[in-house]
Amino acid sequence: MGATHSTHAVPCGREGSSSSLRRSRRMVALSAAAPAAPEAPTEEELGISVEFDNDSDPQCTVMQLYGRNDTEVLAQVTNVLMAVNISVSSANINTGSGEGPVRDVFRITDGEGKKLAPEAWPRLKQQLLMALGSSTRSSKPSIFGMAAEADTSTFSALASAGDPDALEAAASEMASAAAALISAERAMLAMGQDGADAALLAAKQAERSEAASLLERRLAAIEALLTARRQVAVAAVETVEPSLPDFMQPPPTVRTSGPAAGNGYEVILQGFNWESSKESWYKKLASQASEIAEAGFTAIWFPPASDSVSPQGYLPRDLYDLNSKFGTEAELRDAIAVFHEQGIKVVADIVINHRCAHYQGNDGKWNKFGGRLAWDKSAVCSNNPAFGGSGGWKNAEDYPAAPNIDHSQERIRRDLAEWMRYLRNSIGFDGWRFDYVKGYEGRWVREYVDATVPEMAFGEYWDTCSYTDGVLNYNQDAHRQRTVDWCDATGGTAAAFDFTLKGILQEAVGRREYWRLIDSQGRPPGVLGLWPSRAVTFLENHDTGSTLNHWPFPWKHLPEAYCYLLTHCGTPCVFYDHFYFDEGLRTHILELVRIRKEYGIHAKSEVSIRKAYGELYAAVIDKKVAMKIGAGDWSPTTDKVDVGQKAWKLLHSGFQFAVWAAEF
Repeated sequence: MGATHSTHAVPCGREGSSSSLRRSRRMVALSAAAPAAPEAPTEEELGISVEFDNDSDPQCTVMQLYGRNDTEVLAQVTNVLMAVNISVSSANINTGSGEGPVRDVFRITDGEGKKLAPEAWPRLKQQLLMALGSSTRSSKPSIFGMAAEADTSTFSALASAGDPDALEAAASEMASAAAALISAERAMLAMGQDGADAALLAAKQAERSEAASLLERRLAAIEALLTARRQVAVAAVETVEPSLPDFMQPPPTVRTSGPAAGNGYEVILQGFNWESSKESWYKKLASQASEIAEAGFTAIWFPPASDSVSPQGYLPRDLYDLNSKFGTEAELRDAIAVFHEQGIKVVADIVINHRCAHYQGNDGKWNKFGGRLAWDKSAVCSNNPAFGGSGGWKNAEDYPAAPNIDHSQERIRRDLAEWMRYLRNSIGFDGWRFDYVKGYEGRWVREYVDATVPEMAFGEYWDTCSYTDGVLNYNQDAHRQRTVDWCDATGGTAAAFDFTLKGILQEAVGRREYWRLIDSQGRPPGVLGLWPSRAVTFLENHDTGSTLNHWPFPWKHLPEAYCYLLTHCGTPCVFYDHFYFDEGLRTHILELVRIRKEYGIHAKSEVSIRKAYGELYAAVIDKKVAMKIGAGDWSPTTDKVDVGQKAWKLLHSGFQFAVWAAEF
């Protein structure tokens, strides 16, 4: 279906001028394209085998599923069989409470009551594997108690914002999803009244949950479509500047003594993963410093340097003892010196929300600290009862695994600031990555930044995205606003990791829902679209990926996601595993970093979004570089993008992504 697309320039949020904001009112139009059929997962991937035979029963085909013990299997298998007009004469469903594999036996016939012909078995098997490997639920971080689920496309692309047929089709799909949910709920009510078996009720509940998730996904997509239509209408008729919602208001006037994410042209490498403490890590990093510099990275984030109860460093004990599982203090100093010789800034991981005690106090609780900072229970927050704290009441989020430090006390802040000055002036660190900043107020971060004047400072404000019925909501404005509020609380002295963008981006690429990559005002999503100079963009870190896998990014889509990160505004942070553990991905990262540096893309670069629909996102950055991600076909030449260029030159491409430069 053909479509007419609107184009607009987006200044990436809060740092744009009022005229830029006026230009950004028009949201990109959406376009329809049918996604390619996804490949079925293999039996090995699912841990399920499917077998058929026409010999063991005189009247039916016997189908056996051998594998995981999961009540959702019944609902998914039943849905597939009903969809292809296959009847179930009987089923022996093993729903035992054990954790081992089970065998489920179905006796089935075709629409005419006959056995299935053997040539029909492969197709049915493929449909079953597709269903068993799919879910309409969004991936959620398991660190918040929710396991990640399979990434599969569940919604076809939407059509142009100006096309009434597109809205009709989307509304029809939404109505169909609503009808399926109503049917499942009515069936559950009927089964409950009839005293149905608990296992069958559980299976129907799983079916109902999937139907609810699918409806939410339909609603999210149609919300994006309707938003686009409203933006086009506003741009066509509005002649005065509209009032802006709170989250679009300019940042408060602040005096900042810290440069947040550096000079605006930084590219960060996270220099470790969850397993790095198992080897002499400082020595290893020092040996890699020259190639890290040659790759174009300007800063490297080191793991926590202090003595720690946990080998990874996130349960610190004696802050001044810099002999850790990563290496000795001497090796740390040597590694920092080597990186400085290569012109690379070294960022320390600052873990000061909590600190583990050396000894038990008089109350028998672990609240007596040793080393140079020999605090007692008065340094621990009073609402941290497991550790008997007698300090001030903590108004921020509690970290239950260790004593939470009371930053409201001037003596504690003075001690911490002195330690950080030691790291800065004696050890040689250039900047700070603040761990778990939801645990203490942003104003204290500002005080530590003011006291140490680092070249970079950014925090880990990991907040839960907004979900409904297991589906990531389209509108994540409240989520990103909380991160922006934290940056504001630091006086703008610290940037923050853009967890909002990570959540949206991995959902968009993993499910072909690229309409998620434009917000209701036509800007990039996440902190990136509000305050890009305070957005540290990333795909994975030691918590979300590595061996922890709390909220992993779909590996297959990492190249296109890095295409997005390394061509857009904000300050990108590349994960160590992505750069060193996959040669193909490393090649793409190297080329994309080179393009970013050659064409001067920076934290405040202007992003003009050209397209954002079902399976395509395309944008032009600083009127110099064009990019696309997704399966949809696009180029700046065919889209007639005019920035005064003579031609567009393809710079780099890979699986579902491409980058061009304007030749003048």
